[in-house]
Order: sequence, then structure tokens, then C-alpha cells
Amino acid sequence: MTPTLPTLLVLDADPPPRLGRLTGRARIEHTDAAGLAGRLPAADVLLVWDFTSHAVRRAWPGTGPRPRWVHTASAGVDHLMCPELAVSDTVVTNARGIFDQPIAEYVAALVLAVAKDLPRTLELQRERTWRHRETRRVAGTRACVIGSGPIGRAIARTLKALDVTTALVGRVPRTGIHGPGDLDRLISRADWVISAAPLTEQTYGMFDTRRFGVMQPSAVFVNVGRGGLVDEDALAEALRRRWIAGAALDVFAAEPLGEESPLWGLPGLIVSPHMSGDTVGWRDELGSQFVELYERWAAGRPLRNVVDKKRGYVPGH
Repeated sequence: MTPTLPTLLVLDADPPPRLGRLTGRARIEHTDAAGLAGRLPAADVLLVWDFTSHAVRRAWPGTGPRPRWVHTASAGVDHLMCPELAVSDTVVTNARGIFDQPIAEYVAALVLAVAKDLPRTLELQRERTWRHRETRRVAGTRACVIGSGPIGRAIARTLKALDVTTALVGRVPRTGIHGPGDLDRLISRADWVISAAPLTEQTYGMFDTRRFGVMQPSAVFVNVGRGGLVDEDALAEALRRRWIAGAALDVFAAEPLGEESPLWGLPGLIVSPHMSGDTVGWRDELGSQFVELYERWAAGRPLRNVVDKKRGYVPGH
């Protein structure tokens, strides 16, 4: 008798994942957000390939059959977590390890671009204007990186290579990592305040009017974590009043950022479309990572990148 193959349900995005290696090892089905609720009860595994969608939170069954394992092709899990999923016995994994160095390189590029006034140089080139200026030295400046996971640690390592003195802040203080109690003191002295934390109940809106007021006028704020970490109105006020020197946002409370958003025209703000971790071939890396995890799951071996559903991230870092 032929054994029944596990049903792998993929919440699709374009382009779809390459799952050819799972041929004959899984019954692969695809769905969009509208069809997710009706198909979840029959799935053994859910691959959230469309990691921008909030459909899982809306569609997750409170009781009855549900997937035994959910994997999201993203570092953050806030888009899919809901109380019913959090208390269930379903295992959740994420794409930890794929985006660490790309995001670190992106942050370093932003730091250098701002310090060397590259946005203004490009504007002047378009205007065919020759205007000599002096720029900032990066070596010897100070950075505070909020978020001590793999992405935050990669950012810290990369900035240290530029001779930037870097402090790392995590949920719990330990060797080499400061706790939340040190945050205000550290950002008050930092030239670069870099947000790379997960979005949880504790971190939502943590960068507010008070926090921007704590930063020094020469500071630049960078967010590559989650949009919900930042009170965008407070940031806009801080930039307009020149409480801080500038900012760069790669993530936003609502994405894509609408044409009508005032953020586009704020002085000293660099806007990028949630691309800091997306390097050439990143989708193939995400697909290969999931296939390797599926092979472990099918063989009964422990999964990697298991998320603590109450904390909202993979513990142990």
C-alpha cells in the first residue's frame, strides 16, 4: 500500500518557490490569501512564501485540524502570529540566517552614504552643479544597534570593520550585550542608532517622541527591523524640528508606502522599499532553506530556526 504523502500548502507569492526536490515526497498545493482558510485544515505543513501577507492571522483555525508546522520565508513572524497559533502545538520556523549579512552590508552602505553626503552629491550631479563640501569621518563614531539576534550581530561586526564603536542592545543583558535599561544612555551618545529588533508587544512603538528626544542632534536613525517599531509621526516631527540629523527607513507601518505619505518628502530621510536583505538569488536561498528543513521534518529530526511563539523570535541569541 502506497503511503500517504504529507500535504504541503504554499501561500503563494510571485515568483513561486522552487520545490522540485520535494517531488514524490510531498503533495504540494498552492493557495492565495482568499483560499487559505478553506485549505488550512487539510495541510500538514504551511509554507508562508508570501511573507508580506497577514492572511495566516485571519485564517488560522482556532480548533480542529491544522498544520503541524508553519514556516515563513522571512526573519520576522509578526505578520502571522495570532493568539490561536501561539497557544497551539504547531511548530513555527523562520528564515533566520538568510538575511543577516545582506542587511548588515545595507546598513553599512547607508552609514557611509549619509556620512559622505552621497544623496546630495547625486542631486548636484543631476543639476550639473559643482559644489565642494566637507563630509563626516565614519571611523571613530559610535553606533547603537538595537536587536541582538543574528542580524543585529552581523550589523555590529560590519560596522566594527569600519572602526565604528558599536554597542549591541538585546532583551536580556549578557556578556557583550546591553539590556533595555541601558538603551537611553547608549542612544544619547550614538552617532548612528540602528533598529534591528523583532516586533513584539514589548518593542512596538519603542522609537517614539521621547526616544527621538534623547538622541543627540547629530544622530542618524536607521530602521531595518519592522515598521511597527517606530512611531512614524514622532520621527517626522524629530526630522522637521531637527532633533536628529537624519534617518533611513527600509520598513514601514504600512507597505507599500503610499504616494500620499508625508514620509517621502521629509528632510533628511532616505526611503527604501523593504529591500535591505534582498540580494541577487535570495529567493533561491529561501527555497533551499525550506527544502532542507522539510527533509529534516520528514525524517523526524529536530527542526532548526524554531520560533518561541510567545516571544516572537528564535531564542538562544
